[in-house]
Amino acid sequence: MNKYSPLAALIALTLSHSVAAEENFRQHDAHVHGEVELNIAQDGAEILFEITAPGADVVGFEHAPTTDEQRHTLKQAEVHLSDASAIFTLAEEAGCSVKHQVVSHTLGEDDDHDHDHDHEDHSDEHHDHKHEEHENHHDHKEGHDEHHEHSDHGEFTVEYHYQCENITQLKTISTSWFERFPTTEAIKMNLLTETKQASSRLDKNNNIISL
Repeated sequence: MNKYSPLAALIALTLSHSVAAEENFRQHDAHVHGEVELNIAQDGAEILFEITAPGADVVGFEHAPTTDEQRHTLKQAEVHLSDASAIFTLAEEAGCSVKHQVVSHTLGEDDDHDHDHDHEDHSDEHHDHKHEEHENHHDHKEGHDEHHEHSDHGEFTVEYHYQCENITQLKTISTSWFERFPTTEAIKMNLLTETKQASSRLDKNNNIISL
């Protein structure tokens, strides 16, 4: 997943949002219920979508699931988010296909598995890394109140990485996010392509992104 982060960082820099400020935003969990963040970046024939959404918008809660119903809701959300075509519609003429995608969340103890889909298997390395992080946070629990607060305000992070055969034919993108997750009131969208940079606000009556 890290190999795609420079594109998201480039968006932030180009739109005059410092990387430090963005990291501070995420660490202090300053997300707003009903508001989702979307970054879109083009690099040649590649296009990256990065979504950050409050758990409340996606599943209705922001903590580790405590009931069978909540566990089922979480699993269903992961399934829905793993289908990029259910979230975004790209023009067929552009010939875009998903080459890599990641669905992850921070809803308590059940956040130890990222749904990372590509041709590489790093499951053991990822598990060891997450286990080590968990132990470090546990050992320093008293000195990390912010981490505890974050665990009570979980969020989802989703990445879709497309490769397009004819990127010049990709003029607009529509999103079905508001239909899939109706509690979301707005999407803060940042866009960076080879010919355009923009920041706008989407809602259920305005779900078209112009490239």
